[in-house]
Amino acid sequence: MSFTLAIIGRPNVGKSTLFNRLVGKRLALVDDQPGVTRDLREGEGRLGDLRFTVVDTAGLEDATDDSLPARMRRLTERAVAESDLCLFVIDARSGITPVDRIFAEILRKRGTEVILVANKSEGRAGEAGLYEAFELGLGEPLAISAEHGEGMGDLYATLEPYAERFEAAAAEIEFDPDAEEDALAENRPLQIAVVGRPNAGKSTLVNAVLGEDRLLTGPEAGITRDAIAVTTDWGGRPFRIFDTAGLRKKAKVQEKVERLSTSDAIRAVRFAEVVVVLMDADNAFEAQDLRIADLAEREGRAVVFAVNKWDQVEDKPRALADLRERAERLLPQLKGTPLVTVSALTGKGLDRLREAIGKMHRMWNIRVPTNRLNRWLIEQTEMHPPPAVRGRRIRLRFMTQVRTRPPGFVAFCSRPEDLPDSYVRYLVNGLRRDFGIEGVPIRFTLRKGENPYAKD
Repeated sequence: MSFTLAIIGRPNVGKSTLFNRLVGKRLALVDDQPGVTRDLREGEGRLGDLRFTVVDTAGLEDATDDSLPARMRRLTERAVAESDLCLFVIDARSGITPVDRIFAEILRKRGTEVILVANKSEGRAGEAGLYEAFELGLGEPLAISAEHGEGMGDLYATLEPYAERFEAAAAEIEFDPDAEEDALAENRPLQIAVVGRPNAGKSTLVNAVLGEDRLLTGPEAGITRDAIAVTTDWGGRPFRIFDTAGLRKKAKVQEKVERLSTSDAIRAVRFAEVVVVLMDADNAFEAQDLRIADLAEREGRAVVFAVNKWDQVEDKPRALADLRERAERLLPQLKGTPLVTVSALTGKGLDRLREAIGKMHRMWNIRVPTNRLNRWLIEQTEMHPPPAVRGRRIRLRFMTQVRTRPPGFVAFCSRPEDLPDSYVRYLVNGLRRDFGIEGVPIRFTLRKGENPYAKD
């Protein structure tokens, strides 16, 4: 990436629509309701042959207290300070507002490099606002329509000189591109999704891992709306962590924005390798926690249970024993899943959480040699033969692992349709016990036929 571009402006001017246009995907939630975006979201921007990092920010509001809008504003100001260039977006149809003037003045005083963009300029409705934008003193406004893709050629022409300048500056820094590429290939970030009910402390946990207040937090439930991805080095290993919106019961999800947030969180689970199910110590393993854990298992993800706010628990040994009993009883399909107690506020327990994530990732990628599997299969069937059905014996002839992530096994059987589910569970439990495949989903399939690898 040659430079970092932050998209800023007051709420509902089309920043997230422009962000999605530049990254070429619908990564950011978009709705007519103002203030949908709250956290910073980064993506890989592309415009013609230009490549850059683009940052979508929360709408700027004239608030300086400790309210949620004020905290969102401080996060946006931080993005401005860390970016090479800003796109200051106004709504050409609404014209210049007092809030636009306030933030234009702030940008001028800071000396920030700014490109003024008049969005929603399609048709004649935006002409007046476009001409009015000259009053902001930030140079000639660039007329675009992020929704319809108009003006992207003009935006390219405006960004190109900046890209050349930033690339020239970066070229002065000596580095070995081949060595860097090799290191990236060897150390691909491990993908984690942090999921849970609202106000479980997901964003606070991710901030504790990052060592900085990168994500918006606060006492209000449901602050996070997008699934925000951040990349960090955690304990010497690269991680890509998705902070997701709190998942509530489906019947309670009524607003369109919350439905979009829920879909975004579920999509993050599907793209993750390890899912951290974060729960509040006061009410862990409630119905919604169980649904979330079951979703991760059905999607074939490795799972780690994390119980937050552990510093507030009084009788810790008793509470921990109760949590382990509930996990085993309520989620038998995830038997052996590690349960880690943490305090996102103090950072206690984060090392144990990282170790549990690494262990489950290794388990998720485990591969058992075919010869070991078939020796094991012979032992299992001799110890507990398959039951005879209608007086006919069922024979399990051969077994192999056909996939990882999660581990998947195929057993070739004389009459697979007649083998009881209880016997399949016996085999799956044996795989977990004897090969240490605990806490990750196992996919077990029966097929009819002889050993496909036997010689004629």
